[in-house]
Amino acid sequence: MSAQQADLILTGRYLLPMDDNQSVIEHGGVAVAGDSILAVGKADELLARYPEAEVVAEPMGLIMPGLINVHTHAAMSLFRGMADDLPLMQWLQDHIFPAEATLTGEQVYQGTLLSLCEMIKSGTTTFCDMYLFAGEVARAASEAGMRAWIGEVLYDFPSPNYGELENGFAYVQELLDRYRNHPLISITLDPHAVYSCSPALLTRLGDLARAEGALYVIHLAENEEEVRTCRQRYGRTPVEHLESLGLLGPHVAAAHCVMLTNAEIALLAARGVNVAHCPESNLKLASGIAPVVDMLAAGIAVGIGTDGSASNNDVDMFGEMNTTAKIHKVDRLDPTAMNAATTLHAATMGGAKVLGAEHLIGSLAPGKKADCIVLDLDQPHLTPIYHPVSHLVYAARGGDVIHSVINGRVVMRERQLLTLDEPAILARAAEIGAGFRQSRNGG
Repeated sequence: MSAQQADLILTGRYLLPMDDNQSVIEHGGVAVAGDSILAVGKADELLARYPEAEVVAEPMGLIMPGLINVHTHAAMSLFRGMADDLPLMQWLQDHIFPAEATLTGEQVYQGTLLSLCEMIKSGTTTFCDMYLFAGEVARAASEAGMRAWIGEVLYDFPSPNYGELENGFAYVQELLDRYRNHPLISITLDPHAVYSCSPALLTRLGDLARAEGALYVIHLAENEEEVRTCRQRYGRTPVEHLESLGLLGPHVAAAHCVMLTNAEIALLAARGVNVAHCPESNLKLASGIAPVVDMLAAGIAVGIGTDGSASNNDVDMFGEMNTTAKIHKVDRLDPTAMNAATTLHAATMGGAKVLGAEHLIGSLAPGKKADCIVLDLDQPHLTPIYHPVSHLVYAARGGDVIHSVINGRVVMRERQLLTLDEPAILARAAEIGAGFRQSRNGG
């Protein structure tokens, strides 16, 4: 019986598999068969073992797992720069919610495609999205060949997508059924937040998430006003509120978690809750700095998210890693806090754990899905190289990614997108933006 054959081999100056040993393999490579990794190791050994494979060789390339964006709203790329320099609730209630009230499914589809172009070109291979018209988000992701966890956000008031709440549950059930066995798309259950969802809604979605074995994605303890509002309504903090409803558990992906007490950190750890850290959005909206160092010390799995482009204003995970490492150093006045290895882990294996997918993605190992990227290190800002991991967090940029493979499929080669028509997507997004501008100006 012959050994399995490889379809594709990537080789480079360095290979970072993101294994438990924090290995850095010089002159390494990855062999891919179908949608999975067949082997990792020295490039010359892989080339000799699989001579029939297509080879993408980058003598000054760095091969690593694709980055995992654990919290975003992809279609909000259409609102990039629309309402900057405002507090969270004013930003939401006076600008974002009114703009979203006019959204159509086609606009969400186009805005998602725009974000997917940006994500792929900056090294993201997996994203977790909660937004409106989630079916259109899933359609765009599937066409792009992106791996995604996608949910329709539900809240107490009518949605521009489904109208009344009961219709929202029917819409979510249809998504669950449609994507139940999809190779790239997983559907999540997404209450918006404790201040926009009644206890009954939070609980109903929690029951459905457990029944479906799905992620429960929620904005949680994002800023002081959210905590204050929850205390006024329920006499508890947001975390205490979810605990009182029996909703905390390992299927929960809680976004932000900026305003946590030490007791709440211990509670989240005990319940196995996972956290999506969105530092740039939290900084821009002046929400605060999440106690990520303490969360990690408590054993909480933490991934990194960009949030939406309306509050960031991009979805570049390399920039997000850079910010993550630096803000925790200055917050704690400790230059050793959130070091490069810890930060890179959060953007890869940490993100995989948040999504409950650490057995599939987040590192490069035989049997795992072939989601990987290649960076070009032969550049002034990446020369010389002493520590590749440090470079990835403190010096690399999304634009340094030259090739991307998702589920064994090359989706970008030499920075050219192969699954998306980038010029057409940019042109359509510009048209939509012009329409928003005209309507906001009373035209």
